[in-house]
Amino acid sequence: MSSTLGDLLASANIRQTPAPVAALPQPDLEIAIEGDVADSKLDPKTGVMEIEGPDGSIVIDFAPNLGSKLSDKFNDNLALGGAIEYGALANGLINEIDSDLGSRSEWMDQREQGLELLGLKIENPRGDTGNSSAPLEGMSTIRSPTLLQAVLRFQANARGELLPAMGPIKVIDNSAGGTGIADEWAEILEQDLNIYLTQRCPEYYPDTDRMLFYVGFGGSGFKKVYHCPLRRRPVSESVDAADLIVDASATDLRNARRITHRIRMRDSMVKRMQIAGIYRDIALSQASYNPDQDEVIEARIQGIDVMPQRPEDNDRTIYEILCERDFGEHPDRMPLPYKIVLDRDSQQVLEIRRNWREDDPMYMPVNMYVRYPYIEAMGIYGLGLLHTIGNLTKATTAAIREMLDAGMFANFPGFVYSEGVNRQETNEFRIPPGGGMRVQTNGQDIRTALMPLPYKDISSGLMSLVQELMSATDKLSGTAEMPTGEGMQNAPVGTTLAIIDQASKVLDAVHKRLHAAQAEEFRLLKDRLLEDPEAFWRHNPDASTNWDKETFVRALNMVDLVPVADPNTPTHTHRLMKVMGLIQLAQQMPQMFNIPTVIEHSLRLIGFNNPQEFMNDGTQPQQPNPDMMKAQLEQAKLQQQGQIAAAKMQSEQNQSKLELIKAQLQQKTDMMEIQGKQQIEAGWLRHEKTKDGAAMVRDAMEHMQPGLGGLAAPPQAASAGPSAPVGVTQ
Repeated sequence: MSSTLGDLLASANIRQTPAPVAALPQPDLEIAIEGDVADSKLDPKTGVMEIEGPDGSIVIDFAPNLGSKLSDKFNDNLALGGAIEYGALANGLINEIDSDLGSRSEWMDQREQGLELLGLKIENPRGDTGNSSAPLEGMSTIRSPTLLQAVLRFQANARGELLPAMGPIKVIDNSAGGTGIADEWAEILEQDLNIYLTQRCPEYYPDTDRMLFYVGFGGSGFKKVYHCPLRRRPVSESVDAADLIVDASATDLRNARRITHRIRMRDSMVKRMQIAGIYRDIALSQASYNPDQDEVIEARIQGIDVMPQRPEDNDRTIYEILCERDFGEHPDRMPLPYKIVLDRDSQQVLEIRRNWREDDPMYMPVNMYVRYPYIEAMGIYGLGLLHTIGNLTKATTAAIREMLDAGMFANFPGFVYSEGVNRQETNEFRIPPGGGMRVQTNGQDIRTALMPLPYKDISSGLMSLVQELMSATDKLSGTAEMPTGEGMQNAPVGTTLAIIDQASKVLDAVHKRLHAAQAEEFRLLKDRLLEDPEAFWRHNPDASTNWDKETFVRALNMVDLVPVADPNTPTHTHRLMKVMGLIQLAQQMPQMFNIPTVIEHSLRLIGFNNPQEFMNDGTQPQQPNPDMMKAQLEQAKLQQQGQIAAAKMQSEQNQSKLELIKAQLQQKTDMMEIQGKQQIEAGWLRHEKTKDGAAMVRDAMEHMQPGLGGLAAPPQAASAGPSAPVGVTQ
């Protein structure tokens, strides 16, 4: 074939090996290469072509000045070479990022409204009349808690599944037949990896928990898995969706044209990165902090001022961009993936690094971001509870405000008064209970001079509407209460599982997405550990074994790191019901099940990480130790004697109590007998006194003078014998 290579050979190094060449062709000459083209080898990565011939081979390096433009080491900071126009690069990237920010402005507006809908800020009733649900002063500003309730429930369920107390990672053998790594080594590796995430990475659990809140709220959470040069270990940190700026055309992080991570960084951290050689050591201008509206709302909810009080406390805005650029490293001038870091305030490029693997001939970008989706739908940011129940939350908020306002105005109504009523001292009447106030009606009936406004109380229809709205939001968000306790008490496990499954369809689908995302996160974490194996034990002194680089790399390559959570079990209730179903089947058909395996698996599902400690290690029970049995019998005998003594003492105490009660009863009986005798004696005394009085009356009547009209004693009194004393029966 023949071709003109003037442009390429002008800067190419041409050498012959092993035999020398008499003369080299001039750059502007046409070179005719005869022979099989397959004999020529062009390395697209280095830009070197080797042409084999009968007298040896000719090596043509089409990028001889590449080493002077860029660093010789693959992972070095290319911004230190000085051959790139940094100003034009920074301006172009900032314009592109501003375009991406503009394309998602409506999404940011929805996010800001959603933060307000959470109702986390304490608000007083409005004093104006233009922003309430009705044109009256003092309107309620309460917000319905349905959105916040759904987000918190989702966060609690997701945290319980994805972040167990013993660690989130499970190690599985990915070798053929499962013979790549011994079980004990797999357990040790799994234990040490979980110690690494739970203890040596103290930011992992709270950071992931915080991310799960925004996953349920906005639809997406993002994790960034990278090697931190300052902490000198792999790090998996969450990135707020507002700080991850992606171009509008992207539907997945892997095919995004640009991924920009906006980082708020202190000046001291930037200086540390410069001293460590990560960033260019250049002077930067004064930082100016320009918060987004959602940052202002979040600060208002927390009750803090988003703007620092001193200009020196402003954080710098650092853009870390994953994009494609042509820096002359590909012979066909193809843009290659790079990681470029720049300071927004001073518009200075701080870092440029290659973002593909050194042995990858296709130059595919290395991924460092993982997306945790709530609902996979439109766009890179997905759908969350804000989108699914946001409008219902607004409707519920309006209805609840109407109910509160109706109740308030029904109990404290306003009024109108007749034009003929004389002017009062005030038109605001606040009459205390039991009090009054003078009203000058100019002779009119007060009932016609004053009329309360016809406010209506809360209607039953409005209350029913609120209940229906809240029920709809619970069902749509997948957080409805499961009626597992209703109906038959002995319902079959299959029926109960069907009820639970039907009530948690949405949550189950979300859980499977989160499980897949966490598995991707652990794959990236494994890649970062393979890049720097020593970081694993450098910051993990409590590891179960003393790892060395070769053993650790071999062990990691033989296993996969997957979430310990079960993707088919979104809640602990599912897990318990599955355990019960498995045990019931094993009891009904014991000949078809390995009972010890069933018990071990059930214990693991319940949450016991080491079920072997509850099971014997052989088929035959262990023979008891005679000395141990004798000691146990003696101990049991002593315990029995102690129990007998305690029972005897208790019996004696009870007997003493009975004697005391008997003495008290006897004392009460004697007192009652004495009181009865005293009452009888008092009755006889009264009787005797009564007889003496009657005799005296008779004697007086008999000696009365006849002229005075003496009267004889009544026949009844004369015929009757002595009357019985009061209270005594004859």
